[in-house]
Amino acid sequence: MTTRIKDAVHAVDAAAVLRVLPERPRLLALGEPTHGEETLLELRNELFRQLVEEGYRTIAIESDCMGGLVVDDHVTSGAGALDEVTEHGISHGWGTSAANRELVRWMRAHNDGRPEDEQLRFAGFDGPLEITGAASPRQALTALHGFLAARVDADLLPCTRETLDRLLGADGRWTEPAAMTDPARSVGRSADALQLRLYADELAALLDERMPSLVAAASREDWERARLYGRTALGLLRYHHWMADASPARMTRLVGVRDAMMAQNLLALAERGPVFVHAHNAHLQREKSSMRMGGELLEWWSAGALVSARLGEEYAFVATALGTLRHRGVDAPPPETLEGLLYARTEDRCVVDPRSLAAALGDGRPQPRVSPWFGYAPFDPAHLAAADGIVFVKDVP
Repeated sequence: MTTRIKDAVHAVDAAAVLRVLPERPRLLALGEPTHGEETLLELRNELFRQLVEEGYRTIAIESDCMGGLVVDDHVTSGAGALDEVTEHGISHGWGTSAANRELVRWMRAHNDGRPEDEQLRFAGFDGPLEITGAASPRQALTALHGFLAARVDADLLPCTRETLDRLLGADGRWTEPAAMTDPARSVGRSADALQLRLYADELAALLDERMPSLVAAASREDWERARLYGRTALGLLRYHHWMADASPARMTRLVGVRDAMMAQNLLALAERGPVFVHAHNAHLQREKSSMRMGGELLEWWSAGALVSARLGEEYAFVATALGTLRHRGVDAPPPETLEGLLYARTEDRCVVDPRSLAAALGDGRPQPRVSPWFGYAPFDPAHLAAADGIVFVKDVP
């Protein structure tokens, strides 16, 4: 079996990744089983640089979609300094990552002097969310209103900017930290929030209804950005709505709303051309995702599952699995696990063809691996058939 497994693995590069896929996808998603490891981010950067030569022009990472606009403006026009751009444009505290900073620096250098149609683009595809709460919808909602107010008759708008400001109130009531554990502290089901949700829906509908004149008056690029404002405003208002819910469905709906927002952003990016996507495996896999939070098992359909249902083989998911993460207490994997089978090889990292690997394993299925550290999610062998490829990194220093 060892010899047959060797036939299923290849050295890691973009060409090898593309070879194991059924066809060249419009959205190529590379997952990671844990966050914040520079080794994995450096590998992502390396693959993206190679994928650029294969025609991929956009990279989308698990970061705030509104903040991502700041980074995209920098890499395409040079706006802002690198330190400021990464601090404010990459969320979840990942703007300080050396690999993330190097990605932005390299993209800016690559774009310098190139025509617009050859430039690389950066996108965050997560909502303006953290595990502990969500942003105020103010930024997205007022940006959408401002775009329309400058280009359509005032009589067509459902409300004024002053009305929005009054209903939004202080941003602090939207970002109240206690709302994550106490739904009663959330503003998400107040009369103001319900009215804002109606206005957001009307503004987004007006944006679509007036598309021909809006694109002519501004540009397709500006109209697409306004669509992002609309998706984000509605997504945030929906997220806050469920923050205020006291039923047993609350947390399941919250994680589902977040991944639905991610999926909408990815589908919009795919309309522009081939995209390389990087996020946690749980956000990109085709199988139903799950996690335990506060002793409760949450299950939801990931952004990858939603996008795959829409795009079919134009979406490809390549999972990442690890051998060791010793600084987190994750030592060599048991030999009966998938990671253990791959760890027995000498390569530091490799690309695995799941179909060839399944054929090599025959009727035998590897045992699930259990991580001693909550922050690392081992590869579930039951998902082997649903992955288009696996990148295995033997040891993360």
